[in-house]
Amino acid sequence: MFGLYIHIPYCRSKCAYCDFYSAAVQGGVPDEYVDAVVRELWRFAPCGSTPLRPDTVYFGGGTPSLLTPRQVLRILDAAGPVPGAEVTLEANPETVTRERLAEFRAAGVDRLSFGVQTASDASLARLGRRHTAEDARRALDSAHRAGFDNISGDIMLALPRYTTDELRATVELLADACTHVSAYLLKIEPGTVFGRRPPDGLPDDDAAADFYLACVDALAARGFRQYEISNFSRPGFESRHNLIYWDCRDYLGVGPAAHSCMGGRRFFTPRGTAAFLTRDAEYTPDGGCTARDYIMLRLRLADGLNLGELQRRFGARLTQRQLAFANTLVRNGLARFDGRTLALTPRGMIVQNAVLCELL
Repeated sequence: MFGLYIHIPYCRSKCAYCDFYSAAVQGGVPDEYVDAVVRELWRFAPCGSTPLRPDTVYFGGGTPSLLTPRQVLRILDAAGPVPGAEVTLEANPETVTRERLAEFRAAGVDRLSFGVQTASDASLARLGRRHTAEDARRALDSAHRAGFDNISGDIMLALPRYTTDELRATVELLADACTHVSAYLLKIEPGTVFGRRPPDGLPDDDAAADFYLACVDALAARGFRQYEISNFSRPGFESRHNLIYWDCRDYLGVGPAAHSCMGGRRFFTPRGTAAFLTRDAEYTPDGGCTARDYIMLRLRLADGLNLGELQRRFGARLTQRQLAFANTLVRNGLARFDGRTLALTPRGMIVQNAVLCELL
């Protein structure tokens, strides 16, 4: 499996919590940026003449739905995904119509990921989002009418002044319309608007954990299986692209601030749209994919870390101390371990960072 990530770094405005690399734009994505993306795709093409043929393509951002369908088609033509490839486009609800979504589908997109975040208009305004809950409902309905049956929606948990009613309303908004949900706890990042001016009414760590577990339960009751710390799906609708990341498989990231891992070698493109537009992108080495990386990534997944696969792929085994710690996690309800596979429970996933610090 080989994945291709295309970073679209353009947004109409910056959200108060966002730490992703993006640049403000009033119109759509400049054709010059698409030219640069296509140039990089051919730069990595086998022999410089054969398309990359990825198994998955993910348009992330930024706001990829600011692309035109023609621009999407041009990028996909250059990439040459295999037949049946999963092609995902992230979209903000206020940027799409039924007609535009139908054109994206005709261009080759078969999966949408909507940044819904919450069903509370007050919370959306505090976050700096440009859409309302009604915009989200309309966009989800338009996606179905445009022929999409593989739709993901984002939920942001533990927002300022968050309540169980807001969580319940948000899950209800997405559960009937989506086949996949990504649910994240709000994180205050340095350099963001919230980082400079933290909002009032943020839940403490214990309350945030309670909201997370309540979301896990609410989605499970509606038929969504948690398959990763922040990701839930109906059977067969897991994100094939993201599973490539979590299994240490090969992927290429194109665009400023995009990361890649190919042949066990990690590298990334520095931030800066201007440099990306004017010359061949500069790729900065970022180490290799190690047994440590594999352990960290696999413990994000509900299926967990298979010790036999760890040894087969990296020649590594858990030490006696690590095995004893795994059994301690089990006794505390934070993990499952049958001697072959170690997997964190939802309670263990909340404290995954602490678990990894001790384990590694």
